[in-house]
Amino acid sequence: MLYSLHVKDLALIKEQEIEFGEGLNVLTGETGAGKSVLIGSVNLALGSKADKDLIRTGADYALVELTFFVDNEITKSRIKEMDLPIEEDGTVILSRKIMDGRSICKVGGENVTVRQLRLLGELLINIHGQNDNQTLLQNKKHLEILDSFAGDKVLEHKKKLKEVWSLHEKIKAKLEETDIDEATRKREQDLAMFELEEIQGADLKEGEDEELETRYRRMANSLKITEAAGEARQFLFGEEGESASDAISGALQKLIAVSAYDESVKEVTDQLGDIDNLMTDLGHSLSAYLSDLEFDDEEFKNTEDRLDLINHLKDKYGNSIGDILKYADEKQKQLDILSNLEEERARLQKELVDCLEEAKKICGKISEIRKKNARELASQMKQALIDLNFLDVQFRIDVIPDEEHITSSGYDEVVFMISTNPGEQLRPLSEIASGGELSRIMLALKTVFADQDDIASLIFDEIDTGISGVTAWKVSEKLGKLAASHQIICITHLPQIAAMYDRHFLIQKGLSDSRTITSISRLSDDESIDELGRMLGAGEVTDAVRQNAREMRNKALKTKV
Repeated sequence: MLYSLHVKDLALIKEQEIEFGEGLNVLTGETGAGKSVLIGSVNLALGSKADKDLIRTGADYALVELTFFVDNEITKSRIKEMDLPIEEDGTVILSRKIMDGRSICKVGGENVTVRQLRLLGELLINIHGQNDNQTLLQNKKHLEILDSFAGDKVLEHKKKLKEVWSLHEKIKAKLEETDIDEATRKREQDLAMFELEEIQGADLKEGEDEELETRYRRMANSLKITEAAGEARQFLFGEEGESASDAISGALQKLIAVSAYDESVKEVTDQLGDIDNLMTDLGHSLSAYLSDLEFDDEEFKNTEDRLDLINHLKDKYGNSIGDILKYADEKQKQLDILSNLEEERARLQKELVDCLEEAKKICGKISEIRKKNARELASQMKQALIDLNFLDVQFRIDVIPDEEHITSSGYDEVVFMISTNPGEQLRPLSEIASGGELSRIMLALKTVFADQDDIASLIFDEIDTGISGVTAWKVSEKLGKLAASHQIICITHLPQIAAMYDRHFLIQKGLSDSRTITSISRLSDDESIDELGRMLGAGEVTDAVRQNAREMRNKALKTKV
């Protein structure tokens, strides 16, 4: 459930906090009062595109913060799977700070990406805006709706189909690559053979380049190394009586001579003895190292030439010897294919046919699941539409297979068919539905799906478009029933819908410090009656208008019982 919305310095809102509740939260106000800003702020907090122009004039940034309470265990586990913070009591706080050129998104105080905000928002709330109705005119949307209704029954098959169809497209691409004439085949074969022979002729070994570079660096700097090592040997093992080695040996002999007079001297002599042995080993190592430094010009030239060859191959075939050898393996495979092109194409064509047959089988299973669920969804939709004052409605969902047009979603076209008047034939929804009918059809879909998903909060932005009178009451009753199991936040112009409120908020535009601001306040029951009176179209809210508004409210309350 969305508990609160906090907005600061966004458009005409200076700073506002709204606390929503369970059931039906109704927002009303004059046209142009800023109702769209409210929905826009929620969308911003959930990752929609941010524009610096939304920042209130004179402010450095705009801030939107949403606080949700999550009590559904499935939703909690999904949030944790996304590695996003959620309090032990189920509290989730989303915020977005919008600045010039960038924005900072946070969940529970931790920085997140805009994409993470969007994914989290999809788990927490469902927003139905005025433009969403138009998506019902697209058959592609009908397919999405039906598959969403079918849920896991169709999901596994679609996942498998996606894998098979992806393989099909890769094989098809390989076939197109090998569809070449003889001259092109010969040219590609010669090039592959030349490159392969060049690499194989080098007889490369993994790690060889690193070893060669170390040896080359040592040989190139051998003079400096020889001088330094020679001086080190001179210091350690130079002229007799002056070297470090002689000094250590002399000190050892002196102490050995007096060790008989004091046993504690033995510890020192042992240590000096170890050092003397180490100096002997060090002398041998230095001599061996200096011997290894000796090389002739031919050895240096061979090392340099080998490095040049390897670097040349790196420039052409890869950044490392491993990459070059991998390239050679690919060229060998290409050469094998080019040498046996007809056999390779025959193999690919067989694999393509096998993939296509497998895809058709999976598409068939998906189509059967869709047809079965189409009947169930159509039945539920018909009842929901009757509840919304489509008195003699007929509703059908056609699933039309076409094996010649397979995609990763299957080969079906799905079309919502409807007849809203007695004696009329069922026709595609896109051909006959008016704006008001689309609003009710969308509401019917929302109510059908409400019991299937785990989303606790729904926002309806002017679901009442194009409706009035008895139909408006039917829509109001539907929203009231839906609000018994979900939190509904509804922006409306109709008093019939507003009268069904559990909480009523008024959106107003006014002046503060000579500047226009939008404010949102929760109304008391008496204030709601006055607002309902205004919405009834009375220029002046008289006692008679208030009585009419009370009767409307009482009728709504009786419906809720």
